[in-house]
Amino acid sequence: MRIGSEEHLTLLCREFIDSHLEFDPNGLPWPALGEDDVAKLRALPFWDEAVRTERRTGAKITAYAPEESPALLREAVALQGFEETRHAGLLDALISHYGIVVDPGPEQPLPTNLQAAFIRTGYGECIDSFFAFGLFAMAEDLEFLPRPLLALLEPIVHEEVRHILFLVNWVAYKRRQEPLPLRPLHVARCVGAFAGAAYDRARSAGNVAGGVSGTSKDGFTASGASAIAGDFSLTGFVGRCLAENERRFAAYDPRLLRPRLVPTAARSFLVLANLQAKARSALRPGAPSPPRSDHPTHDSSSNAA
Repeated sequence: MRIGSEEHLTLLCREFIDSHLEFDPNGLPWPALGEDDVAKLRALPFWDEAVRTERRTGAKITAYAPEESPALLREAVALQGFEETRHAGLLDALISHYGIVVDPGPEQPLPTNLQAAFIRTGYGECIDSFFAFGLFAMAEDLEFLPRPLLALLEPIVHEEVRHILFLVNWVAYKRRQEPLPLRPLHVARCVGAFAGAAYDRARSAGNVAGGVSGTSKDGFTASGASAIAGDFSLTGFVGRCLAENERRFAAYDPRLLRPRLVPTAARSFLVLANLQAKARSALRPGAPSPPRSDHPTHDSSSNAA
């Protein structure tokens, strides 16, 4: 299959549309939780940021969808807007049911360039979801919360995988529609969008970290992981994120492109961390060699995002 062809367009849209799940957040059977579980749920440090992000993402993508063409692509983008809005509805139902106090802040006006916002938002999901996969897996492994509750949250994770898969293939398709001399400009716009998304994530991490204890500098991912795991190992967590990222994307058509940039950066971090640990060990005579991180060492992806 040639990337940018009509076959590619049809596949990326049909894979996205056909894997849509039907459910109503307001009709979900929220399980009864004990006091300890409710307290753990309320203590998670990212509710404000999660609700704010999902509400704004749904609004931006829903507003952008009518600008898309052809009709099949417009249908897929509109469906993503619906799913993002439903994510916000699911979080609203959860926080209401369990009495979680949330302050997402005031609504902000929509950006004027909705396509640029769609790209930047999509790259933000590439960053967020990579780490969310690991957090969710850790929560399941450690039974941080009852499995019936985690099962109700699984559709959000499932849909984020699809959104990322759609985004990286949408970017590749759009790039191939540009005249050859303009493709470097498209690449530059995407690099700028990814840098903007990374900046947004860093700023959000600062907001979350400041709200945890007033002095924490761990950031969003580390504070969330440490809240779940307690004895938090950054290298172990990143390795788990890599494994979960590969497992979740394996369910989809292998002809579609996968994100590469965040997983590659994570693998590079683990290699450097392992080399640093070996160097420290070499300075201590008789010290055992550091254990190798348990993470995938190959990259089956074929597109950067």
